[in-house]
Amino acid sequence: MQPQISEVSIVPVKPNNGLVGFASFVLGGALYCGSVAIMTRPAGGFRLVYPTKQLAGRELHIFYPINGSAGRLIEEVVIAKYEEVMNYGRHRHSNFNAQSA
Repeated sequence: MQPQISEVSIVPVKPNNGLVGFASFVLGGALYCGSVAIMTRPAGGFRLVYPTKQLAGRELHIFYPINGSAGRLIEEVVIAKYEEVMNYGRHRHSNFNAQSA
């Protein structure tokens, strides 16, 4: 059974060292997951980086997918939403310019 991923929200940021945005989503209708970084891959495409916390010199993972299929599903859904958000912005501005010309 695949987990349901809903309420995906994207906050684009000015690109910085591969960081292009942050995502949040609801997993299985029961767990809110936030502060997931969207990073570019050196060979093209995107990847997700899950939040961690530094405590006493150790890096603690807050949450992350525990198997590959869940990780790929989350990545597909979040990156599709990111691309949709970024393409909407481009189309919105190009439509505005077309109408004003």
